[in-house]
Amino acid sequence: MDITKFEKDGAVCAIVNGDSPVITDAQSALDLLMTAKYEIGTENIVISSALLAADFFVLSTGLAGEILQKYVNYGGRIAVYGDYSSYTSKALKDFIYESNKGINAFFVATKEEAIEKLIG
Repeated sequence: MDITKFEKDGAVCAIVNGDSPVITDAQSALDLLMTAKYEIGTENIVISSALLAADFFVLSTGLAGEILQKYVNYGGRIAVYGDYSSYTSKALKDFIYESNKGINAFFVATKEEAIEKLIG
């Protein structure tokens, strides 16, 4: 895992890069948030959907809800970018739609859109 700092007009986000899932459970998500906070100086996380455990996108596991609740509780914000077209679950599509209407979690197509959502 590699975290890089992106800054625009004084606003900062941490861009997470890697070859394998970085967020596999609620604790790893919280660890990532704390790493970004202390190493980069931000609670804004930009991450590829490929770096999240597959269970994140199976809402019945509760993983997505648990992780997003941790981020809200600790003042974190996350923007996940990737292709969601392979997911057919109406519940997941509704979850993504509702998340995108808020201010803490976003699901978009590109890294640039993710950055814009957090620090645009």
